[in-house]
Amino acid sequence: MYSFSTCWNSHRHTDGRAMLREIRELGFEYAELSHGIRLSLVPGILEAVQGGEIKISTLHNFCPLPIGVEKPSPNLYEFSSENARDRELALKHTFKTFEFARRVNAALVVLHLGSMELKDYGGKLEDMLEQGLKDTPKYQKLLAEAVAKREAKKKSAVTHLYDSLKKIVPEAEKLGLKLGCENRESVREIPLESDFAGFLRDFESPAVGYWHDCGHAQIKQNLGFIRHAEFLGSLAGRLSGFHIHDVQFPAQDHCPPGSGMIDFAALKPFVKPGHIKVFELSPKVPVESAQRGIKHLKGIWGGE
Repeated sequence: MYSFSTCWNSHRHTDGRAMLREIRELGFEYAELSHGIRLSLVPGILEAVQGGEIKISTLHNFCPLPIGVEKPSPNLYEFSSENARDRELALKHTFKTFEFARRVNAALVVLHLGSMELKDYGGKLEDMLEQGLKDTPKYQKLLAEAVAKREAKKKSAVTHLYDSLKKIVPEAEKLGLKLGCENRESVREIPLESDFAGFLRDFESPAVGYWHDCGHAQIKQNLGFIRHAEFLGSLAGRLSGFHIHDVQFPAQDHCPPGSGMIDFAALKPFVKPGHIKVFELSPKVPVESAQRGIKHLKGIWGGE
């Protein structure tokens, strides 16, 4: 199943039906409702789905946006927050996303799982990459410091995340929904790359799966935290789907496939027919570039 995310076009539409028709006209039978879906778009979305114009593969939490929020805000509230009220709101709006998923017959909800308090190692490392300093002792020292600080600071955030998921997972099971737990590009977000396999063992429910964001994994490879294909392979047994986009060095993501540095052929052995494969392109990408990227990726992974 190939799908296309509304993160590309939700900002320029006031009618949800027109938004989804634009994706249908790109040749997609399925769309992902991303985290920029304003409440005003919901009536048109429901009309398009109920009219059989398009199917919804996935929702990206939070969807629709909370009342009064007009821009994509997937990290507005976090399951890992030290603030109990923020955690309560994260749960509340996640459950609202579940309700909406059922209304549009989506099978899976993509989740950002949270973050810890940490200084901006990612920004500093990216600046050094742009200066060509990756192989210098200074870069390696900062990378090692980031790894150590993440390990030292993660405990509280992970505890809050686990407590939240113990409430979320049963609700997903009850509703027949799957959860796609997404790898993230930020150095401070959790689970850490080294913890993802253990996290999935801790949540053995068939409702919990791994969601692989190709761009985020490539950024983490560029920074020196993982090897992209090896990381994907290590989690392939729990893989539910993909966000597909390319990366221009060092960290410009959501580019059309083929316009950046990701070796999509190296990822192909882990791509299965049952996986949901969602193109997640920047709103800045012109339609012609999007079409070229779609064709490029399908030429490698196969068309469906």
